Amino acid sequence: MTVAIKICGISTEDTLDAALDAGADVVGFVSFPKSPRHVEPDRLAALAAKVGGRARVALLTVDADDALLTALTAVAAPDILQLHGSETPERVAELKERYGREIWKAVAISDASDLARAEPYWAAADRVLFDAKPPKGSVLPGGNGVAFDWGLLAGLDPKRPSCFPGASTPATSRRRCAPRPLQSSTSRPASKARPA
Repeated sequence: MTVAIKICGISTEDTLDAALDAGADVVGFVSFPKSPRHVEPDRLAALAAKVGGRARVALLTVDADDALLTALTAVAAPDILQLHGSETPERVAELKERYGREIWKAVAISDASDLARAEPYWAAADRVLFDAKPPKGSVLPGGNGVAFDWGLLAGLDPKRPSCFPGASTPATSRRRCAPRPLQSSTSRPASKARPA
């Protein structure tokens, strides 16, 4: 299986250069003002242009409306829309059709019952990402440096396209994503997840 590397939350030219020089397959930019890694549209445009085809571009948003998504896709031309809000499966399907881009949908989990919430997204999204539920009071929907027990995912079909940004079990830390047939998208294990 080929491993693909995604580095998200890039907000400076230096970090973008480092990611590209290290051979990242996907670089991600955050458009969510509450995030410490949020990039304004003009900066997003400059960073996305600097990628210059050396990697795929992911745009992370949280419950963005159509006007904002249209503006952001116009300036960044992302390959992937990564959704971290409360977008419904219907909204995910609508955005895929409207923008013609690959759609990744994050689902927050803390126990086995949360996995059922992911079920409707398998048909709508190109990839489902599992992230730890945010701590109470957090303004960030994910990437809070909180791990979840990957043992919860033991029963998942490995052919389903899914990613696991946070891990708490070393045995699974090497398998970051379950690939679609003939492709894989994954992230290098990190010692601590960073806020979105």
